[in-house]
Amino acid sequence: MNQAIQFPEREQWDEKLQAICFPALVNGFQVRCGISGAIIASRYGGDNQQSWLELFRLHRWDLEEEAATLIATGEEDYQGWFWLS
Repeated sequence: MNQAIQFPEREQWDEKLQAICFPALVNGFQVRCGISGAIIASRYGGDNQQSWLELFRLHRWDLEEEAATLIATGEEDYQGWFWLS
């Protein structure tokens, strides 16, 4: 993984976005990343926010690697978010 990108363990469920949101630090600057509950469910299962958070934590390394690739290639949305799909 790129050492200039770090992922603090501060993920949280966002009810409005229906997604797990987590920060990444890129050369000292914070960016926002997210993965929807529907995507977690389709990949790993679960049927509620608590199970999706547990599954996110269980698969953290793979999801962070995927987010790092999105960040490195500049694939943010119009609001500056990097969304795993």
